[in-house]
Amino acid sequence: MEQFDLDLRSIQEARDLARKGAAAAKQMAGYTSEQIDRILKSMVEAAREHAACLGKMAVEETGFGKALDKAYKNHAASVLLYEDIKDMKTVGIISEDPEKKILEVAAPAGLIMGIVPSTNPTSTVIYKSMIAIKAGNAIVFSPHPSAAKCTLKAAEVMREAAIKAGAPEGIIGCVSMPTMAATNELMHCKEVALIIATGGPGMVKAAYSAGKPAIGVGAGNSPAYIERSADVKAAVDAIMASKTFDNGTICASEQSIICETCNRQQVVDELKRQGAYFMTREETEKVCRLLFKNGHAMNAKFVGRTPDVIAQAAGISIPMGTRVLIGEQDGVGEGYPLSYEKLTTVLAFYTVEDWKQACELSMQLLQNGIGHTMSLHTQNEDIVRKFAVKPASRILVNTGGSMGGTGISTGLNVAFTLGCGTCGGSSVSENVSPLNLINVKKVAYGLKNCATLLQDDKSFCHPDLGRTAAPTAECCAQRPLDFSPADIVASFERRQGCPSCGAAVQESSIDTPEQLKNASQGFTDDAHLAELVRNLIASMNH
Repeated sequence: MEQFDLDLRSIQEARDLARKGAAAAKQMAGYTSEQIDRILKSMVEAAREHAACLGKMAVEETGFGKALDKAYKNHAASVLLYEDIKDMKTVGIISEDPEKKILEVAAPAGLIMGIVPSTNPTSTVIYKSMIAIKAGNAIVFSPHPSAAKCTLKAAEVMREAAIKAGAPEGIIGCVSMPTMAATNELMHCKEVALIIATGGPGMVKAAYSAGKPAIGVGAGNSPAYIERSADVKAAVDAIMASKTFDNGTICASEQSIICETCNRQQVVDELKRQGAYFMTREETEKVCRLLFKNGHAMNAKFVGRTPDVIAQAAGISIPMGTRVLIGEQDGVGEGYPLSYEKLTTVLAFYTVEDWKQACELSMQLLQNGIGHTMSLHTQNEDIVRKFAVKPASRILVNTGGSMGGTGISTGLNVAFTLGCGTCGGSSVSENVSPLNLINVKKVAYGLKNCATLLQDDKSFCHPDLGRTAAPTAECCAQRPLDFSPADIVASFERRQGCPSCGAAVQESSIDTPEQLKNASQGFTDDAHLAELVRNLIASMNH
C-alpha cells in the first residue's frame, strides 16, 4: 500500500473535516434556541468534569503555565461563559422595532475555523466551541503543533458532549495531524465561512489574507499605571495575581508597571513584599538576552515559565519564593526589550512625574501592542476619563489585566479572543462573543407611499412641484433687517383695514407690495405673518 507524506495526509484530513463540518452546519441552522441550549449545557458539564485533566495535559505537553490556572481557564470558558451568553438571542427573530416596523433575524455564519494557540490550547477550544454552537454554527479546529494532543482531546470532549445532547455528527472537528499545509487548506476551503484566529501575528495575518471573513487579534503589551490616588496595596495585589495567573500567558496580562515619583517607594516596597524581585541592570540584560531572539520576538522556551526557571537559565540568583522578575527601563522600543510583550513572569518598571508623563509613556508602550488592553489603578474618575481615549480596546480600572480583559473579573463578555480594533489590525474591538458569529438579516415594512413619495415629502422643494426653498437661517442672518416687526404688521393692516372695523390704521415705512414681500420672505401667507408678529409684539408688551 502506498504511503502518503504527512502534509498530503493532513490536507486530506482537513478537507474531510471541512465537508463533515459544513454538513453539520446546515443541520444546525434549523435548530431551535431550546435545542442549542440543551447542547451547551451538556458541553458545560463535560468541560467541568475534564477541566483539571485538560489543564494538566496542556502543561505537560507545552511546558507553559500552571495546571491549576489552566483548569480555571477551562472553567471560565465553559461555566462562566455559559452564564454570560445563555440569554443572548442568536436564533430566529432577535429584536423588533414596532415604530420603524423592522425585525432583526439571526442567521448562522456556517462552518467556523478556529485557530488555537499553544498558550491557551484547551480553554480556547472550549470557548470557541461554545460561542460557535450558541450562534448555530459548526466549528473545525487547527491546533498548534506543540499543543496538538491536548487540543485534540479538548475538541473530542466537546464534540462527544454536543452529539450526546443532539448535535449532528461533524459539529466539532479537529485536525489530528497539524501542519501548515492543513491549516492553509482549511483557511482557503470553500466550506469554511469564517475564521477566528488566535495566535501569533503571522498566523493572524494569514487568516486575514485567506479571502474570507476573519476575526483575528493582535499582540498585547498592556501597561499598568498606578496613579498617585490609587490604593497601592490593592493595585499591587491585582497586578501580581494577574501576572502570575498561568505564569502570564494571557495576552491581556500586564507587561509594564508605571508609577509616579510620589508613590514610587510605596509601590516598590509593596511589590517586594508580595514576592517581586527587582533585577539589577546587569541581571536585566542577562534575562533579556534569554527571553528575546531576533530583536524583540520572544523565545518560546520561556513563555509561561516561573521566575526560578528563567533565573536559573539566565545565570542569576533570586530569593526563594520570588513570584515575578522586574527590570527598570528608561525608554521604549529598540534597545529596551522589556518594553515589548512578555508572556511570562517578567515585568518592565517605569517611574514618571505625573499623569501627563504617564499618559505619554502609555501611548509609546501601546504602540507595541496597539488596540489591545491597558490597566489603570486610581480613585480619580477624571483620570479614568483622560485615559479612556488611549488606543486600547479595553481600559481596565482597578483590576488585573488577565482576569479583567477576559471578562472574568469585569462586566466584559467572557472571552479568550480579544479584539484589538482597526488600529491593531483587527476586524473587531470587543471581546468576541456569539453575536460576532451570526449574520443579522432585517425585515423592513414599508412606511411611505412610493407612488406619491416626492409630493408627500414637504421637506423636498422643486419648481416642478410648485415649491421653492425657503431661505435658510444662515441666509436670513446675512441679510440686513430693513423693517421692524411693527412695520410689517402696520403695512399689512393699512392695506387690508382693521380686522374688526375696517377702519384705516397707522402708516408704516412699507409702502409697496414688493417691500412687504421682501420683508416677509419665507412666509407664504401675509395674514399668517401678520398674526405671528402681532402675537409677538403683544407678548413683548406684557
